[in-house]
Parts: sequence; C-alpha cells; structure tokens
Amino acid sequence: MGDGTLSTATLPKLVVKDLDKTYTVDEGGGKLSHVHALKGINLEVQEGEFVSIIGPSGCGKSTLLMILAGLYPKTSGQILIGDKRIEGPGMDRGVVFQEFALFPWLTVEGNIRFALSQKGIPQGKQKGIVDKYIELVGLRGFGKVYPFRLSGGMKQRVAVARALAYEPEVLLMDEPFGQLDAPTRGSLQKMLNEIWERTNATILFVTHSIKEALYLSDRVVVLSCRPGTIVEDLRLDLPRPRDPWDQKFIDYQHRLAVLLGGEEAGFF
Repeated sequence: MGDGTLSTATLPKLVVKDLDKTYTVDEGGGKLSHVHALKGINLEVQEGEFVSIIGPSGCGKSTLLMILAGLYPKTSGQILIGDKRIEGPGMDRGVVFQEFALFPWLTVEGNIRFALSQKGIPQGKQKGIVDKYIELVGLRGFGKVYPFRLSGGMKQRVAVARALAYEPEVLLMDEPFGQLDAPTRGSLQKMLNEIWERTNATILFVTHSIKEALYLSDRVVVLSCRPGTIVEDLRLDLPRPRDPWDQKFIDYQHRLAVLLGGEEAGFF
C-alpha cells in the first residue's frame, strides 16, 4: 500500500508485543512488595486459530487473559486486534470465565440478548440470532429458563452462546470448564470443538489441563513460573477429531508434562 501500512487481511487477528505486568501487594504494617507477574510476552494468533495457554499455578496465564480482555491494566507493551490498539474492554472480544457469570434475573434468552443489545444489534434481528446460538450450544427448549434452574454445564453453554452471539473478533476463555465434573467437561469440550469448526472463531483458551489443550488446540503456548514468560509455542501436528490414545497425542502430552515439571505435578 502506498502509505506503508499493511492490509488488515495480512495481519494476525491478535498481537501481543513485549507485554509486562507488575503489581504491588500490601503485606500489612506499611510493607509493600512488588510482584512481577508477566515478562516480555510476545504472541500472535491468526484468524480462526485455536490457541491454548498452559503453565504452572500462579504463572500469570489468567492474568494475561484478563489483560487481553481489558479487565486488568498492563504495565507495558502493546495489544492489537487486527490494526487496532487495545487499552480497555471492548465488544471486539468475548470472554467466558471459569465462574458461572450469568445475570440471574435474566432468562437464557435474556442473557444472550443482553450481549446483542450492548453491540447495538436491532431488536428485530435479535430473536433469530438468539435462537441460532441456543441451538448451537444444545439448549433448545431452555430459552425461557432462569440460570438457577440450570446445571453448571448448562450455564457454561449459555455463557459460550452469549460470548459468540455478537461475533467478537477474538473469544477469550479462562478455564471455562474447570469447575465441571469430568463427564460434563468432556461433553463441553466436544461442543466447543464442533462450534469452533463451524464458526471459524479465533479462540485463546486458558487451561491447567494438558489433555484439554491437546484435544482442542492448533497450538499450545507454555508459560514459565512467575514471572510468566513464554517457554514453548508448540504447533500441533495432530488430525481432527483428536484421539487421546493416539501415540502422537501421548507423545505431545509427555513432552508438555516434562516441560511443566513432570507427571507428578498433576498436569495431565
């Protein structure tokens, strides 16, 4: 281009440049300590990629996601969505939290409609979109139900539908299945994989489970102990749907477990 800029078609969907995060902790008695949570994070995610972030407890992976969501301030560095610099929350990002973050006074439909209204989508178009995403997450027939009547897995299905319905450029997911029992977690992993394949969403996914990261992702990014730095960015050469008993899957699992401190650390 004549002005020296790049076409947005050639840009990664998400770019993180030299990101650092330091914060101060009040230890009482007038004593303050400084915690260096993240150091020199550089990351690019292409449109339609599914990238998982794993690392030891306290390494800053959830902090990184909250900074990308605009919910925590960064200390230094840059965050770009396409060619737009990010300094706070915005509708270009959807977020699904580990906690069941639904509005209890709204029905399933109401929770999804809220996101559409925030995006400025006309009411006349909202019903079709709401119905589409309720169907997509397997909750047909539950549109008029309030969250207190839903199981944990169903609540997270609603959260995923709400985050996807307004079509954010990037979906950020912070251990969204971490509070669920194993069968429900497996069901939602399968659902998310199917949704990703159908929508071509760009997803950044934080998890403490190596197996979950391998099952879902195109790439697995590994953070070190605090201050969190990227020590591995592993592109997976695995066919889909993923088979946890495939030897290459097992080899990747062992490689990541060793990198994170070994099988005894419980990273499987």
